[in-house]
Amino acid sequence: MTIEVIHVPDCPNLSPMLQRLREVTEIPASTHEVSTEAEAATLGMAGSPTLLINGVDPFAQGESCECGIACRLYRDENNQIVPAPSADQLRAALARATGREQPELADRCGATERDSAAADLSTWRARAVPVEPLERAMHQAILRSFAANGLPPSIDDLHRETGASLRAVADVLRRLHDSDTIRLDAQGAIVVAYPFSARPTRHRVQIGNRIEVHAMCGIDALGISGMLGEDVRIDTTDPVSGDPITVTSIDGRATWDPRSAVAFVGAGAGGGPSADCCCDYLNLFTSRATADDWASAHSSIPGQVLTQPEAEDLATTLFGAILTGNGAVRR
Repeated sequence: MTIEVIHVPDCPNLSPMLQRLREVTEIPASTHEVSTEAEAATLGMAGSPTLLINGVDPFAQGESCECGIACRLYRDENNQIVPAPSADQLRAALARATGREQPELADRCGATERDSAAADLSTWRARAVPVEPLERAMHQAILRSFAANGLPPSIDDLHRETGASLRAVADVLRRLHDSDTIRLDAQGAIVVAYPFSARPTRHRVQIGNRIEVHAMCGIDALGISGMLGEDVRIDTTDPVSGDPITVTSIDGRATWDPRSAVAFVGAGAGGGPSADCCCDYLNLFTSRATADDWASAHSSIPGQVLTQPEAEDLATTLFGAILTGNGAVRR
């Protein structure tokens, strides 16, 4: 992605534009000074400063450019005239440019075609991965807290971890909740940070020999080893028979017991957060037969049965790159 700000000499609004860009992205913004009307028209500068993301003005009004070297002002979310777009407006513009704009909540997780359930799940979760630096840092701090302590961090913990103010922490948590990256309860406490659940579930994951955590679903449980770079043991049960299923991952290689076990990936109708409409339908089964029995009994839930390698690949796609470096947990 390229970010460029076109401006006239001594533009007083250049500094606010650059400052807000630094707040929302680590991608450096280049600047280009324009001093003639002809150059402004060539570059598509609709006043100074004009932001170009991948060569496109995300705040252009209409298809025709009223290009020129005049001062350019913007309107924020409250329709107030401001010298530069707000941080939220810039985040939205960057998200659109990367194809990761958050859909409406009802579109995030919902019924899908049976043969595309795994691909759709990957798309939903990819959209929820933060791109803004503070959001990404806080998301990773939350995941590391679950992995190290089995519990989510408090607002005070995140304040100390990231250096952000308490108000900023609360604001970021709300944005992560709204994008379905995490889930908050009515009191604002973290109860979900995919793949982890702060509440007990059927999917228990022993990380190394040090701590047990709960995963939101069978696929999420499979993703924890690759995300952390650690050995794990998953204990869950077949939703039909109630029989136990164990997946042991050592040095990146998973062993399933029973060997006939498979996974089912589906989503309920109506849309909403993954925790509400997907996680109940992402399970492991002792065999293809019990998975088919469950699917037949829940014909309103579109989805597909995955083999063990397919389920492991999906889990790696969802969670393998969320943490930077080697994924080591900070204790």
